[in-house]
Amino acid sequence: MFLVISNSSELPIYEQIAEQLKAKILTGELKEGESLPSIRGLAKDLKISVITTKRAYEELERMGYLETVPGKGSFVSSKNKELLKEEILKSIETNLVHTIETAKNIQLTKQEVLDLVEYLYEEGDNEK
Repeated sequence: MFLVISNSSELPIYEQIAEQLKAKILTGELKEGESLPSIRGLAKDLKISVITTKRAYEELERMGYLETVPGKGSFVSSKNKELLKEEILKSIETNLVHTIETAKNIQLTKQEVLDLVEYLYEEGDNEK
């Protein structure tokens, strides 16, 4: 599993791990029921403390993204689909707010932004 840890980040390492795994779950890269690397294995791969990895997994479990089965490992939770959809919508909303603020700063009209969104949305359909 590919994760990037930055020592220069303001986020603690366990939060970097948790955020990256959460993003992989939200985007569907990690599927419901999929097994995650063992705490020890991930710590070894990332060359970090087992305690740090354990804390990241515990945080994700607390938030409902992971389920841990003693003796078997950690798995992507079969979290309520509506809750997962709500998380994704919240992320989209945050990104749109930033985009709209940027568009206003360069004085794009609402219609220009809507035209751009429509074009990009349709372009994505054409790539499938």
